[in-house]
Amino acid sequence: MKPDYKNWMPKGMIFAGAAATLILGALLALFAAGNFLSGTAGTVVLVILGALTFIAAGATIWMILMYRAFSYNGKRQMSRRIIEGIAAYVSLPDGGKGLDVGCGSGALTIACAKRNPGASFVGLDRWGKEYASFSKALCERNAEAEGVSNVSFTKGDANALAFPDECFDAVTSNYVYHNIPSKDRQSILLETLRVLKKGGTFAIHDIFSRSKYGDMEAFVKKLKDMGYEKVELIDTTDGSFITKFESVWMELAGSALLVGKK
Repeated sequence: MKPDYKNWMPKGMIFAGAAATLILGALLALFAAGNFLSGTAGTVVLVILGALTFIAAGATIWMILMYRAFSYNGKRQMSRRIIEGIAAYVSLPDGGKGLDVGCGSGALTIACAKRNPGASFVGLDRWGKEYASFSKALCERNAEAEGVSNVSFTKGDANALAFPDECFDAVTSNYVYHNIPSKDRQSILLETLRVLKKGGTFAIHDIFSRSKYGDMEAFVKKLKDMGYEKVELIDTTDGSFITKFESVWMELAGSALLVGKK
């Protein structure tokens, strides 16, 4: 039995893009071959259909390239590299407890658990329809396939974690919060850090661009002013996780790791 961590680029999105390209291409061919509209109106329709077909085809190609890059079984295995890179920051003593917010298929939760066999980890996710192939049952199967028993998985909301203050020795997350509709994602980070014990470690990876998070340098200072012992915002597009080129064409510019200790 092998683990199946799926892909961060859902196949459904690729199929939808391909279908849109085919439909628009067919309409373009139909209007070009037929003579439904003439003159300026016909030209405008053809130009619009052509542009939409080109955009749909480009988006589909981009999604396919993303799928290949993120594949756990492909040549690049970017997902595996990112997961293992984040997990490397987590080191807990025996009896320690860790929380992974937005665990998806359980990859990061399981990676942390494998590195810390004496600790226990909870993977939390809402498992929404956007990622229909991800589920609690999938996480549990992956843990079983990896031979990991010090994990559990639960459904929850990152905006309001159903845990008391300071109950985990470590909190982790990977590419989660930028997907949550919010005008203040820094507040979601603070909610995550609320459950971290004093002396605990956090390692949170996301697209920390100004458009999504505001001024993250100011946020780092805010955490330090709040008494956090160590806080770093580490650029992961320098080749440590992904390259500068990949960060541009994959629209992951701003990818960084927020790490530290409370």
